[in-house]
Amino acid sequence: MAPTRILVVDDEPQIHRFLKPSLAAAGYEAFGALTAAEALEAFRRHGADLVVLDLGLPDCDGKELIRAFREKGQTPIVVLSARDQEDEKVQALDLGADDYVNKPFGVGELMARIRTALRRNLVASGETAVYRSGDLVVDTLAHSVTLKGAPVKLTPKEFDVLRLLVRHAGRVLTHRQILTEVWGPAHVDDAQYLRVFVRKLRQKLEGDGAGPRFILTEPGVGYRVVWRGP
Repeated sequence: MAPTRILVVDDEPQIHRFLKPSLAAAGYEAFGALTAAEALEAFRRHGADLVVLDLGLPDCDGKELIRAFREKGQTPIVVLSARDQEDEKVQALDLGADDYVNKPFGVGELMARIRTALRRNLVASGETAVYRSGDLVVDTLAHSVTLKGAPVKLTPKEFDVLRLLVRHAGRVLTHRQILTEVWGPAHVDDAQYLRVFVRKLRQKLEGDGAGPRFILTEPGVGYRVVWRGP
């Protein structure tokens, strides 16, 4: 499954050098633009799940870029700017920005604002961000899993597999579908590797009980998550 893609639009190279590894560490894929023209071209070519936008761009006011993005759709926009006047914030939000973070900023606050904007967009589109099944909770935006209130430590790939399964809870996903989404088309024949991987994931989520309760095997086909509700 492709990671959440975030387009960072800022004319300060140091912002890109700081934000890209921070976003990557949080599980996002970040790519950047230094000007409004570069941003529109990057968005046209690659799309984005969220835009982090500075208002002080060299080729236009960032508020014009908010208007341009809104003409294209409802991609969440988090403004990151040194302009702290109230009227600037109001104008940016009125034009369609989802949130506004002042520079200098704390990376923890920015990540929280990003998660909130993404979650709001998922809810608006009818997709769930937080999945609960009994005492198991999977938050696909915070990249977190808790079991009986305690955090469950998963590797990035383990989380990608779990996220894919819970997003399609009740539906059988074939080995090929899972391998293609998580590892890419070159790995569609690695079914045995996937079996070992799912066994490790089950041990973390279900322990060594009498049998699988959450991730069920459809013999010769793939896997299906049983979602039991809160």
